Amino acid sequence: MEVILDSEQIENFVNKGFVCIENAFSREIAEAARDILWADLGLDRHDPASWKKPVVRLGMYAQTPFVQSANSPVLHRAYDQLVGVNNWLPPGSMGTFPIRFPSDEDPGDAGWHVDASFSGKDPASFFDWRINVHSKGRGLLMLFLYSEVGTHDAPTRIRVGSHLDVARLLLPKGDDGLSFMEVAHELESFPAREEVLATGKAGTVYLCHPFLVHAAQPHRGQNPKFMAQPPLLLRNELHIHGESPVERAIQLAIS
Repeated sequence: MEVILDSEQIENFVNKGFVCIENAFSREIAEAARDILWADLGLDRHDPASWKKPVVRLGMYAQTPFVQSANSPVLHRAYDQLVGVNNWLPPGSMGTFPIRFPSDEDPGDAGWHVDASFSGKDPASFFDWRINVHSKGRGLLMLFLYSEVGTHDAPTRIRVGSHLDVARLLLPKGDDGLSFMEVAHELESFPAREEVLATGKAGTVYLCHPFLVHAAQPHRGQNPKFMAQPPLLLRNELHIHGESPVERAIQLAIS
Protein backbone atom coordinates (compact mmCIF):
# COMPACT_ATOMS: atom_id res chain seq x y z
CA MET A 1 0.00 0.00 0.00
CA GLU A 2 1.35 3.40 -1.00
CA VAL A 3 1.57 5.73 1.99
CA ILE A 4 0.12 9.24 1.87
CA LEU A 5 0.15 9.94 5.62
CA ASP A 6 3.47 9.68 7.44
CA SER A 7 3.86 8.22 10.93
CA GLU A 8 3.65 11.64 12.60
CA GLN A 9 0.37 12.41 10.84
CA ILE A 10 -1.03 9.04 11.86
CA GLU A 11 -0.09 9.57 15.51
CA ASN A 12 -1.55 13.08 15.42
CA PHE A 13 -4.78 11.59 14.12
CA VAL A 14 -4.84 9.07 16.97
CA ASN A 15 -4.09 11.69 19.64
CA LYS A 16 -5.70 14.85 18.25
CA GLY A 17 -8.53 13.34 16.24
CA PHE A 18 -7.94 14.71 12.75
CA VAL A 19 -5.51 15.18 9.88
CA CYS A 20 -5.59 17.91 7.22
CA ILE A 21 -4.79 16.99 3.61
CA GLU A 22 -4.15 19.89 1.27
CA ASN A 23 -4.77 19.46 -2.47
CA ALA A 24 -6.81 16.33 -1.84
CA PHE A 25 -8.72 17.20 -4.99
CA SER A 26 -8.12 19.78 -7.69
CA ARG A 27 -9.15 23.43 -7.81
CA GLU A 28 -10.92 22.70 -11.10
CA ILE A 29 -13.09 20.02 -9.50
CA ALA A 30 -13.94 22.40 -6.65
CA GLU A 31 -14.92 25.12 -9.12
CA ALA A 32 -17.13 22.73 -11.11
CA ALA A 33 -18.87 21.69 -7.90
CA ARG A 34 -19.44 25.32 -6.88
CA ASP A 35 -20.96 26.10 -10.28
CA ILE A 36 -23.55 23.36 -9.75
CA LEU A 37 -24.33 24.61 -6.26
CA TRP A 38 -24.66 28.24 -7.33
CA ALA A 39 -27.09 27.20 -10.06
CA ASP A 40 -29.24 25.36 -7.52
CA LEU A 41 -29.10 28.24 -5.03
CA GLY A 42 -30.78 30.54 -7.53
CA LEU A 43 -28.78 33.48 -6.17
CA ASP A 44 -26.48 35.95 -7.90
CA ARG A 45 -22.94 35.05 -6.92
CA HIS A 46 -21.84 38.59 -7.79
CA ASP A 47 -24.52 40.37 -5.74
CA PRO A 48 -24.16 40.00 -1.95
CA ALA A 49 -27.47 41.82 -1.53
CA SER A 50 -29.16 38.67 -2.84
CA TRP A 51 -27.70 36.57 -0.02
CA LYS A 52 -30.52 36.94 2.50
CA LYS A 53 -29.98 33.96 4.82
CA PRO A 54 -26.96 33.01 6.95
CA VAL A 55 -27.14 29.38 5.82
CA VAL A 56 -28.90 27.58 2.96
CA ARG A 57 -28.98 23.78 2.87
CA LEU A 58 -28.81 21.86 -0.38
CA GLY A 59 -28.96 18.09 -0.33
CA MET A 60 -27.55 14.93 -1.87
CA TYR A 61 -25.09 15.74 -4.65
CA ALA A 62 -23.83 12.80 -6.70
CA GLN A 63 -22.75 14.55 -9.90
CA THR A 64 -19.29 13.84 -11.29
CA PRO A 65 -17.33 16.66 -9.57
CA PHE A 66 -18.61 15.62 -6.15
CA VAL A 67 -17.85 11.94 -6.62
CA GLN A 68 -14.42 12.75 -8.07
CA SER A 69 -13.54 14.98 -5.14
CA ALA A 70 -14.26 12.23 -2.61
CA ASN A 71 -12.46 9.50 -4.56
CA SER A 72 -9.11 10.97 -5.50
CA PRO A 73 -6.14 8.57 -5.33
CA VAL A 74 -4.74 10.59 -2.43
CA LEU A 75 -7.90 10.17 -0.39
CA HIS A 76 -8.28 6.48 -1.20
CA ARG A 77 -4.81 5.85 0.19
CA ALA A 78 -5.60 7.93 3.28
CA TYR A 79 -8.85 6.01 3.85
CA ASP A 80 -6.88 2.76 3.71
CA GLN A 81 -4.39 4.05 6.26
CA LEU A 82 -6.94 5.36 8.75
CA VAL A 83 -9.78 2.82 8.56
CA GLY A 84 -8.09 -0.28 7.16
CA VAL A 85 -7.28 -1.45 3.64
CA ASN A 86 -10.52 -1.84 1.66
CA ASN A 87 -12.55 -1.57 4.86
CA TRP A 88 -14.52 1.41 3.53
CA LEU A 89 -17.05 2.08 0.81
CA PRO A 90 -16.19 4.59 -1.94
CA PRO A 91 -18.30 7.71 -1.33
CA GLY A 92 -21.07 7.95 -3.90
CA SER A 93 -22.35 11.39 -2.96
CA MET A 94 -21.59 14.42 -0.84
CA GLY A 95 -24.81 14.49 1.14
CA THR A 96 -26.02 17.85 2.45
CA PHE A 97 -24.29 21.17 1.82
CA PRO A 98 -24.87 23.82 4.52
CA ILE A 99 -23.76 26.81 2.42
CA ARG A 100 -22.85 29.71 4.71
CA PHE A 101 -23.15 33.36 3.77
CA PRO A 102 -21.78 36.50 5.46
CA SER A 103 -24.43 37.60 7.95
CA ASP A 104 -25.00 39.21 11.33
CA GLU A 105 -27.76 36.69 12.01
CA ASP A 106 -27.31 33.61 14.17
CA PRO A 107 -27.32 30.60 11.80
CA GLY A 108 -29.09 28.55 14.46
CA ASP A 109 -26.92 25.47 14.04
CA ALA A 110 -23.63 26.43 15.69
CA GLY A 111 -23.73 24.17 18.74
CA TRP A 112 -21.00 21.71 19.66
CA HIS A 113 -21.88 18.14 18.71
CA VAL A 114 -20.74 14.72 17.50
CA ASP A 115 -22.27 13.33 14.32
CA ALA A 116 -24.44 10.26 14.91
CA SER A 117 -24.01 7.19 12.73
CA PHE A 118 -26.93 4.74 13.07
CA SER A 119 -30.67 5.11 13.43
CA GLY A 120 -32.57 4.92 16.69
CA LYS A 121 -36.23 4.18 17.35
CA ASP A 122 -37.29 6.93 14.96
CA PRO A 123 -35.08 6.78 11.85
CA ALA A 124 -36.71 9.96 10.55
CA SER A 125 -35.47 11.98 13.53
CA PHE A 126 -31.82 13.00 13.26
CA PHE A 127 -31.78 13.80 16.98
CA ASP A 128 -32.71 10.18 17.71
CA TRP A 129 -29.80 8.77 15.71
CA ARG A 130 -27.12 7.12 17.83
CA ILE A 131 -23.39 6.67 18.39
CA ASN A 132 -21.70 3.72 20.07
CA VAL A 133 -18.16 2.99 21.19
CA HIS A 134 -17.46 0.89 18.07
CA SER A 135 -18.54 3.79 15.81
CA LYS A 136 -21.15 1.59 14.19
CA GLY A 137 -21.77 2.67 10.61
CA ARG A 138 -19.13 5.39 10.32
CA GLY A 139 -15.40 5.22 9.68
CA LEU A 140 -14.59 8.93 9.47
CA LEU A 141 -16.09 12.38 9.69
CA MET A 142 -14.83 14.27 6.63
CA LEU A 143 -14.79 18.01 5.93
CA PHE A 144 -14.46 18.85 2.22
CA LEU A 145 -13.65 22.48 1.41
CA TYR A 146 -14.99 23.51 -2.02
CA SER A 147 -14.13 27.18 -1.46
CA GLU A 148 -11.26 28.91 0.28
CA VAL A 149 -12.07 29.14 3.98
CA GLY A 150 -10.22 31.69 6.10
CA THR A 151 -10.59 32.44 9.80
CA HIS A 152 -13.57 34.76 9.20
CA ASP A 153 -15.36 32.51 6.68
CA ALA A 154 -17.25 30.35 9.20
CA PRO A 155 -14.60 27.60 9.45
CA THR A 156 -15.70 24.54 11.37
CA ARG A 157 -14.50 24.66 14.98
CA ILE A 158 -12.74 21.53 16.25
CA ARG A 159 -11.98 20.53 19.84
CA VAL A 160 -8.59 18.88 19.66
CA GLY A 161 -8.52 15.47 21.34
CA SER A 162 -12.23 15.51 22.17
CA HIS A 163 -12.73 12.17 20.43
CA LEU A 164 -11.01 10.58 23.42
CA ASP A 165 -13.54 12.09 25.82
CA VAL A 166 -16.41 10.82 23.68
CA ALA A 167 -14.96 7.30 23.56
CA ARG A 168 -14.78 7.22 27.36
CA LEU A 169 -18.37 8.46 27.58
CA LEU A 170 -19.60 5.75 25.21
CA LEU A 171 -17.68 2.78 26.64
CA PRO A 172 -20.17 1.84 29.41
CA LYS A 173 -23.15 2.33 27.08
CA GLY A 174 -22.47 -0.83 25.07
CA ASP A 175 -23.75 -1.55 21.58
CA ASP A 176 -26.80 0.70 21.99
CA GLY A 177 -24.64 3.73 22.71
CA LEU A 178 -26.23 7.15 23.14
CA SER A 179 -28.43 9.34 20.99
CA PHE A 180 -27.19 12.50 19.29
CA MET A 181 -28.90 14.64 21.93
CA GLU A 182 -27.71 12.52 24.86
CA VAL A 183 -24.11 13.00 23.74
CA ALA A 184 -24.67 16.72 23.13
CA HIS A 185 -25.96 17.17 26.68
CA GLU A 186 -22.75 15.64 28.10
CA LEU A 187 -20.29 17.83 26.21
CA GLU A 188 -20.26 20.63 28.79
CA SER A 189 -18.92 18.19 31.38
CA PHE A 190 -15.88 17.35 29.25
CA PRO A 191 -12.44 18.78 30.09
CA ALA A 192 -11.38 22.00 28.37
CA ARG A 193 -9.76 21.36 24.99
CA GLU A 194 -7.79 23.47 22.55
CA GLU A 195 -9.92 24.72 19.68
CA VAL A 196 -8.68 24.91 16.09
CA LEU A 197 -10.36 26.09 12.91
CA ALA A 198 -10.75 23.98 9.77
CA THR A 199 -9.39 26.55 7.34
CA GLY A 200 -7.78 25.97 3.96
CA LYS A 201 -7.88 26.45 0.23
CA ALA A 202 -10.45 24.80 -2.00
CA GLY A 203 -9.44 21.16 -2.36
CA THR A 204 -8.48 20.77 1.31
CA VAL A 205 -9.99 17.86 3.23
CA TYR A 206 -10.00 17.25 6.97
CA LEU A 207 -10.25 13.56 7.83
CA CYS A 208 -11.56 13.34 11.38
CA HIS A 209 -12.18 10.64 13.94
CA PRO A 210 -15.92 9.92 13.98
CA PHE A 211 -16.10 10.92 17.68
CA LEU A 212 -14.54 14.37 17.18
CA VAL A 213 -16.52 17.21 18.77
CA HIS A 214 -17.02 20.06 16.31
CA ALA A 215 -19.29 23.02 15.60
CA ALA A 216 -20.28 25.51 12.94
CA GLN A 217 -20.09 29.26 13.54
CA PRO A 218 -21.44 32.52 12.07
CA HIS A 219 -19.85 33.82 8.86
CA ARG A 220 -18.08 37.16 9.40
CA GLY A 221 -16.11 37.21 6.15
CA GLN A 222 -16.98 38.21 2.61
CA ASN A 223 -17.22 35.11 0.42
CA PRO A 224 -19.75 32.28 0.83
CA LYS A 225 -18.43 29.06 2.29
CA PHE A 226 -18.99 25.83 0.39
CA MET A 227 -18.25 22.74 2.47
CA ALA A 228 -19.64 19.23 2.77
CA GLN A 229 -19.16 16.80 5.63
CA PRO A 230 -20.08 13.30 4.46
CA PRO A 231 -19.28 10.19 6.47
CA LEU A 232 -16.90 7.53 5.25
CA LEU A 233 -19.06 4.43 5.39
CA LEU A 234 -17.65 1.07 6.41
CA ARG A 235 -17.41 -2.24 4.58
CA ASN A 236 -16.89 -4.08 7.87
CA GLU A 237 -17.67 -2.68 11.30
CA LEU A 238 -14.88 -1.37 13.50
CA HIS A 239 -14.10 -2.78 16.94
CA ILE A 240 -12.36 -1.36 19.99
CA HIS A 241 -9.74 -4.10 19.75
CA GLY A 242 -8.89 -3.43 16.10
CA GLU A 243 -5.61 -2.11 14.69
CA SER A 244 -6.59 0.81 12.48
CA PRO A 245 -5.80 4.35 13.71
CA VAL A 246 -9.52 4.99 14.26
CA GLU A 247 -9.70 1.92 16.51
CA ARG A 248 -6.36 2.66 18.17
CA ALA A 249 -7.64 6.07 19.24
CA ILE A 250 -10.58 4.41 20.98
CA GLN A 251 -8.22 1.99 22.71
CA LEU A 252 -6.05 4.90 23.85
CA ALA A 253 -9.06 6.61 25.38
CA ILE A 254 -10.39 3.65 27.32
CA SER A 255 -7.13 2.01 28.42
